[in-house]
Amino acid sequence: MKRKVYIETSLISYLTARPARTIIGAAQQQITQDWWEKERGNYDLLISELVIRECAAGDPEAARRRLDAIHNLPLLDIDDHVRTIATDLVVEGCVPQNVAEDAMHIAIAAVHGVDFILTWNFKHIANPMLQERIAQFLETRNYLIPFICSPQELLGEDDGTIDG
Repeated sequence: MKRKVYIETSLISYLTARPARTIIGAAQQQITQDWWEKERGNYDLLISELVIRECAAGDPEAARRRLDAIHNLPLLDIDDHVRTIATDLVVEGCVPQNVAEDAMHIAIAAVHGVDFILTWNFKHIANPMLQERIAQFLETRNYLIPFICSPQELLGEDDGTIDG
């Protein structure tokens, strides 16, 4: 069985953006493209309606590229339970109020039992200090926090399957 990866919007932005002007940005884009080309087939990739909405925003040409990249990916539902978990992540101070959408991405992945959240958002999603609080909160609701990582961390020898 393949492991499930929730593709957060920042990954798609790096995948489809014009070449970055900074060395770090260019490296992150290359890592993202390498992962997308070499590794994505080893995982079940999943998105949500939130990812579609975020990808559709902004410059029309850039939005088209982002939407083209995700057009065949299965959608995870955003139901009232997911919304409640996301709201509570903000209310409990696990995710700042001004980035409530990030709480929604985390809630979607946790409620649906996703193995990984793939992101370049180190400020509010792949932030170890926030992840500790998020994990503790989700545990009180009987959910596990998905492993939150960048494509660089998910490149490697593992083929994404679960033995057994």
